[in-house]
Amino acid sequence: MLKNFWYACEFSTLVTNQPKQIVMLNQRFVLYRNAQGQAIAMNDQCPHRGAALSAGWLENDCIRCPYHGWKFQENGQCIHIPANAANAPVPKKAYVESYPVQEKYGFIWLFYGDLPEAERPPIPPLPEFEDPTLHRFFLDFKVNTHYTRVLENSIDISHLPIVHANSFGAGFGDNPTVDDYTVEDEGWGMSATIVSKSSAKPKGLFKHFARQESADLVSKLTFYLPNITKVESSSKHIKIVNYAVHFPVNDTTTISKRILFRSFFPYAWSDRMFAKYYTKIYAEDSVVSESQYPGTVPYNLSAETHVASDALQVAYRKLRQKYLAMGWGLEPVHSSLPSSNGTIAPLSATALVN
Repeated sequence: MLKNFWYACEFSTLVTNQPKQIVMLNQRFVLYRNAQGQAIAMNDQCPHRGAALSAGWLENDCIRCPYHGWKFQENGQCIHIPANAANAPVPKKAYVESYPVQEKYGFIWLFYGDLPEAERPPIPPLPEFEDPTLHRFFLDFKVNTHYTRVLENSIDISHLPIVHANSFGAGFGDNPTVDDYTVEDEGWGMSATIVSKSSAKPKGLFKHFARQESADLVSKLTFYLPNITKVESSSKHIKIVNYAVHFPVNDTTTISKRILFRSFFPYAWSDRMFAKYYTKIYAEDSVVSESQYPGTVPYNLSAETHVASDALQVAYRKLRQKYLAMGWGLEPVHSSLPSSNGTIAPLSATALVN
């Protein structure tokens, strides 16, 4: 895990004036909105006895601890301790860490790190969010492995005819070869454009909406540090964009939060149908991702064997390795821990219509 980046920590629609706990980066945070609707983020741990502030309540844009009623401002400073005498000073250590927040692209973003504002990496661009020709909906699901494995799976093109042979990958098995491609610098990330040749017409939902003669697919796959992927897929008549934030809960749990755009069938009532289709695909990926050992992508490039089609994943490993070596890591840089157990947990998915 990396510090000094913006982390999309929750869908905007799920953050209200009721304190909400999220677990990310092996830590607990509390999110809520003040009276002006601005999102606030701070550590979800009272410095007094460690109670979760998210179990407390809001009072004049401050949050009260549910245990002893300590009252904290939006900047994390405690301003009232009910048990203290009226003239007793508030201890200097009565403080909760608060974090810079942005609201963008349907997410609440939290900056975790110690860089000054002018030096912070930007939130990656997502022009599709403002594109009126694209319909969007939100989806999330859990994978029981480290986020690095989930991220790499999202930018891996060569697994389509194998893992997804019974879904959208049908037809690519006759020509599984991945032609050499160029990895492009995207600023805090990399991308590659790849053409997948299919011998079959579209299957599943897409045979009803694509109305095309073949299922040849042009895909631009992009990753951005620390945990974002974007897959832009297009063919003769359709465009699909899959923007994903691979939310690192802890070393063995990832919640993949996605915005799914499509240029066809732009009806909100159909989003559940598409969510069911995508959930099937992600379940296929999860079985493989959760089986990988070690659970974390290895720090050393030579720890696993690479071929030409892995160029984009190798670029990700090199860039991640660079910032780990700079001291931006929140994990031991020379260890790759396996998942806590080898079991596959049921997939959890929730569709949120914007």
